[in-house]
Amino acid sequence: MLVTRPEPGGEETAARLRALGFAPILAPALVLQPRPVAVPRAQAILITSRAAARALTPQPVPLLAVGEASAAAARESGFTDVTAAAGTAADLARLAAERLDPAAGPLLLAVGEGYALDLAADLRARGFRVARRIAYRAAPALTLPEACAAALGHGTITSILFHSPRSAHCAITLLRAAGHAATLAGMEAFAISQRVADAAAAAIAPLAFRAIHVAGRPSEDALLALLSGRAAPPAAPGAS
Repeated sequence: MLVTRPEPGGEETAARLRALGFAPILAPALVLQPRPVAVPRAQAILITSRAAARALTPQPVPLLAVGEASAAAARESGFTDVTAAAGTAADLARLAAERLDPAAGPLLLAVGEGYALDLAADLRARGFRVARRIAYRAAPALTLPEACAAALGHGTITSILFHSPRSAHCAITLLRAAGHAATLAGMEAFAISQRVADAAAAAIAPLAFRAIHVAGRPSEDALLALLSGRAAPPAAPGAS
């Protein structure tokens, strides 16, 4: 099973897969590169990933996270007033509208380069002033890890996991460039959301995966439940 999630999340996913009895092969599609963030005055901070949480210096303001995993990363980084949304950017915008007042000051939206443009627009449409700051860059991986290349050569990989639209696109682009388009088409794909599944299907076209399975909600627990054949526990942390 090919894991395309960037590190450090990729190894965490691999460990959970091993516990379920699978044999994961790591092939991170993106390389995360933190960037220093100049934090302006804001009534609250919003984050859409664990990478953003790790790039920030704790501030004495509320932090709203897209999901439980990013909220946990913020707490580990030293933030104390942390609230998690239900897992999507739309959920995060709704949480901000419920908890915060546009008249109380701007919001700091800390994201990866090229990410969360729709979220910023949604928040502004709700009357908020938004300072969008780049906390990290996600660069496409240039080569496949040796273990991945060897497994692909032996035909031992039968499925692939996708955690984001961009990582799906970059992983498929890298694998096709390495001559593994036909191998991809023989795999089953497991996507954390319909949006991710759509990105994967578009990236492999005109070929298609043997099957694409979509998690019932955007969390790693729901994604792994597709593999384990059991329902995901409702209160477990997500993979945002």
